[in-house]
Order: sequence, then C-alpha cells, then structure tokens
Amino acid sequence: MSTPTLRLLSLGAGVQSTTLALMACRGELSGLDGAIFADTGWEPPAVYDQVRRLEAEFATAGIPLHQVGNGHLRKDSLDPQKRFVSIPYFTLAPEGTMVREEITETDDNGHEVIVGYRDRPATRREREGIGRRQCTYQYKIRPINRAVRILLGAPAPNYRRVPAGRVAEQWIGFSTDEIQRVNDRRENKYTIKRFPLLELGMSRKDCERYLRRSGWGHTVKSSCIGCPHHRNDYWRDMRDNRPTEWADAVAFDHAIRKGGASADPLTGEAFLHRSCVPLDLAPIDHITRTEWKDRQLDLFDDLEPDDGDESGCSPYGCVSGAPIARASEAA
Repeated sequence: MSTPTLRLLSLGAGVQSTTLALMACRGELSGLDGAIFADTGWEPPAVYDQVRRLEAEFATAGIPLHQVGNGHLRKDSLDPQKRFVSIPYFTLAPEGTMVREEITETDDNGHEVIVGYRDRPATRREREGIGRRQCTYQYKIRPINRAVRILLGAPAPNYRRVPAGRVAEQWIGFSTDEIQRVNDRRENKYTIKRFPLLELGMSRKDCERYLRRSGWGHTVKSSCIGCPHHRNDYWRDMRDNRPTEWADAVAFDHAIRKGGASADPLTGEAFLHRSCVPLDLAPIDHITRTEWKDRQLDLFDDLEPDDGDESGCSPYGCVSGAPIARASEAA
C-alpha cells in the first residue's frame, strides 16, 4: 500500500483512544497528522475535561485536534422540528399484544409438521425489544467522515468529492479484548482503517496500566449521559456520585416514553434501562455476572507487581452492533 496522505486518530477520549493519543504525542507512535473528536453534545463533563487535557498534549506535540459535531443528541431527540434519529431504547409492547405460534402434529413418519397457527397473549419477555441505532452514524461517523474529506482537500461547498489518490489512514482504538468488534472493511475510497493497539498486542487493562504509568491517571468512559447501554455499575456511579447527570438522565428517560420526537409515537413504551422500568425505579443496584467478573479481574490487576468493563461509545464499536446507516453513505 502506498503511503497515506494523512494519518488521523478517531478520538473518543476514552481509555483506548487516550492511550493512542498520548503514545503519538510522546513519540511512541509516529506519523500522526491529526485527531478528530466527534461531540454528540451530551457527553459527561469529565469527558470534556479529558478532551481539554488532550488538547494541551496535542498542542505541545504540534498535532492538531479537530472537534466536530452534528447537533446536540439530547435536544434533537426531543425536538419534533428536528429530523428523527433512532436511538436503541429498550421497548415494551403494551399488554394484550398477541403473538402467533405454530400448531404442529407428528405425521406417520414421525416428523413434526405445521398444521395451523394460533394467537396468544405475549409474555412480558416477548413484549420486550430494542430500537434501531442511528445515533452513532449521525452524531459520530457522519461528522468524522466530513472532517476527513475536508482535511483531504474536498472542495467547498459540500466537501463530498475527495481529490483522486488522497487517502486518510484512520487510527481506531480497539484493544485485543475487543477484537470481535473489529471490522476492517473499506467503507469508502478515502479512508483505510488501522488498529495500532492490536498491532501492539494491548488489551484495555494494558491501556489502563499505561495511563497510570504515564501519569495520566483515571480515564472515564466516553459515552452519552443517557446511553441505553450503560451497565448497572455505571448507572449506580452516576446516581451516587454525579447527581446532576443522574437527574438529566432520569428526566430524559421520562421524556422518551413514547419514543422522543418520532413522527410516529410508539404503540408501547421506551426506556433507558433494559428492565423496561423508569430509570429512577430500575434495579440498578443488582450486580450482574459481568460486573462480578470485572471486579475479580480488577482485584488481580491490582496485585500485579509492575502496575504503577465494558467499553464506552466508539464510532466503530457501539455495543448495540453495526449502525443502521452505513458509514459509506454521503455525509
């Protein structure tokens, strides 16, 4: 492959991308030409503090940091005048919802065959669902792609057509424990993905150790305050230690009960918590198996002599799966 025109870090300001940023700023990874932070407008204050700290590191290293956005996710979600963008809320169909099931019989050869159908009331679990995800594309991937095209020289006013032969190498902060979320498929002609942490064999725990040894310290997760994919431990920490954010998330949860600003209100109801219970009543004090496992890993990690959860939101690895809209769509 020929040398890329630019090497650009997709900066989420969480653990992994902060590690890459510091490595680049301190000369441990060479060749970075810039970083792009896509702001949804609804990140926790601590994330914006991290971005400001990184901005100073980038400035010292002579690496530009480009902050971009495409609106304010919270406000837009509740504004009927804004274009509706689906967020992966947890949904609950109304009581009385019917499901159709097969009626089978065994034929003379011992095979089960369908002889008809019947409708019955859905169980609580069968009434639960999850909405489609468009927020990552609209508020992260789309503004990042536009910024990349501009940096590669796409002309005004729409910045859509990148000059031939100009390509950006996008650095994405997936670590070895997230390899199942990696997709290195070319989404467009002007970007090529690169995963430096995988090349270095670094896990999320390795990144946390690096940040401690480098003097950076604790790094919070990068994700929207009201992301439906927060785990119970995240919600508990918000409730117990960040009351302003908690009040914001609870108010938003109540406001989306019919799906937010959708032109077609939900037949059922939408919730931020997977229990499909209002957030301020949800069972967030329940410690899940995943959280117990992480606590055990943290204990052993603290015992390691060389020591000085779940990832947050990434444009290329939201826990809810692939975006509804392809990253290659015109942005």
